[in-house]
Amino acid sequence: MATEIKTIGVLTSGGDAPGMNAAIRAVVRAALYYGIDCIGIRRGYHGLLNGDFTRLNFESVSDISRRGGTMLYSARSEEFKTPAGQERAVATCKMLGLDALVGIGGDGTFSGLLCLAKRGLSVVGIPGTIDNDIACSSYTIGYDTACNTALESIDKLRDTMQSHERCSVVEVMGHRAGHLALTVGVACGATAVIVPEHPVDYEADLLEPIRRARLAGRTHFMIIVAEGVEGGAYSIGKVIEEATALDTRVTVLGHIQRGGSPSSRDRITATYMGYEAVRLLAEGKTCRVVALQGENYVDYDITEALQMTKSLDQHTYEVMRALTGVH
Repeated sequence: MATEIKTIGVLTSGGDAPGMNAAIRAVVRAALYYGIDCIGIRRGYHGLLNGDFTRLNFESVSDISRRGGTMLYSARSEEFKTPAGQERAVATCKMLGLDALVGIGGDGTFSGLLCLAKRGLSVVGIPGTIDNDIACSSYTIGYDTACNTALESIDKLRDTMQSHERCSVVEVMGHRAGHLALTVGVACGATAVIVPEHPVDYEADLLEPIRRARLAGRTHFMIIVAEGVEGGAYSIGKVIEEATALDTRVTVLGHIQRGGSPSSRDRITATYMGYEAVRLLAEGKTCRVVALQGENYVDYDITEALQMTKSLDQHTYEVMRALTGVH
């Protein structure tokens, strides 16, 4: 397809997510298909400011889809947030001969792309974050792998909690969103799940399910807490121990959830999104975010995407409350 786009850059920014490498591979391979050269920008916007780049070709992205993390590395840049920094970034793009830029990350990444678009650069964003909190997309790259990683760790914790008849409070990531905690909580059959989107009624949402489970004969309990909950897992653990006298242990899974070989779902989603990003640019479109809605890949204007808000899946939340006995 004829296009004015001759060279595109690709970068990953913000927190890394399993599947980012699969997206990079798809961007490079799709670019080559459309007759477009591809340059990788290392260390996100920080690298864009400093001309930290590498030429990418068919072979250089071979066999990277199975790897976690991002081959282009990721970093945050306070300088890029300033007008002077953004002008410097545009100058770097001109120096490298970039006609367009694909950014893989979250809202912060998209905000950066919007700034560059306002300065004349063609841009497309791909949602990559384990938090699944990008409002325009029903799914973000890395979410499935992070859920599976957390679930595997929780299953192992449950074994030792059962042996010692303890209450385990597990904090999972998610920034200020409870999507990961809710999904993991339902999947592992948690006694209770606490998320930042809903104010915590300690008696009804936390202590009563524990007491009900104990009266039913259960001797160990699993509480899943999203990191964005006020006070965090340690605060929740203290409440439980003081109210029930249960031997309560807190585990913060932390950045282990970002790592590991991506699941098939994340590899496939990343591949489709990477291809769609290049297709949009090749067709002359700009300032777009690739998104998944149901089974369909769509795209939104970045400004529109950033103004959207995303709430918890209400049906999943109701299922969780029903299965934990919360009315």
